[in-house]
Amino acid sequence: MQKDDRVLETHKKQTINIYTDGACSGNQFETNLGGWGAILEYGGSTKELLGGEPNTTNNRMELTALIMGLSSLTKKNYNVSVFSDSAYMIDCLRKRWYEKWRVNGWRTADKKPVENRDLWEKLLAFLPDYEFRFYLVKGHIGKGASEKKLRDEFGRFVRHNGDGFSFEEFVLIAEQNNRADELANLGIGEGSE
Repeated sequence: MQKDDRVLETHKKQTINIYTDGACSGNQFETNLGGWGAILEYGGSTKELLGGEPNTTNNRMELTALIMGLSSLTKKNYNVSVFSDSAYMIDCLRKRWYEKWRVNGWRTADKKPVENRDLWEKLLAFLPDYEFRFYLVKGHIGKGASEKKLRDEFGRFVRHNGDGFSFEEFVLIAEQNNRADELANLGIGEGSE
C-alpha cells in the first residue's frame, strides 16, 4: 500500500464521537461522591453511559468517562473524536505530556508523582488502537443561551480547536456536552449505592 492509499484509507474509516464529563460532589472533602458520563455517536446510533464512585476527584471522573467510553467499543481502527470540558485531560493528550511522564518514571516536571497514574495508563493503552482527535469544549453552555452567547462560545471553541466545525455543528456539540454533564451528575447517585 502506498502512502497516498493509507491517507485515503484513513478518510474512509468511520468516525466515532465521544462526549465526556466528570463530576464530583464534595471534591474538596476526603469523603465525597463522583460521577462520570459518556455519549458515543456512531453513524445514526447513540449510546449513553454513566457511573459513579465514592471518594474520588473530578479529574479521576473525567478520565474514567473516556476510559469507559473507549472500553465499550467492540472494534478497533476507527477515527475517534473526543469532546470534553476537561483541559487537564485534553491538554495532556494533545500536548503529549504523558511522553515526558513515562521518560521521567511517571513524574512531573516538578519531580512529583503523576496524579491518577493508574487511570492514565489505562487510557493511554487505547491510543495505538484508534486515530484520535481531541477537542476542548467549554462546559455548561446553558440551554436557552442567546445566539450572541453561543457565537461567543463558538469563537472560543475555534480558538482552541481550529475552524473544522460550523456554528451549527458546534451547537450540537455543546448540547451533547451538556448531556454528558447531566449523565455525570446522575452517576453521582450511582456512586452512593
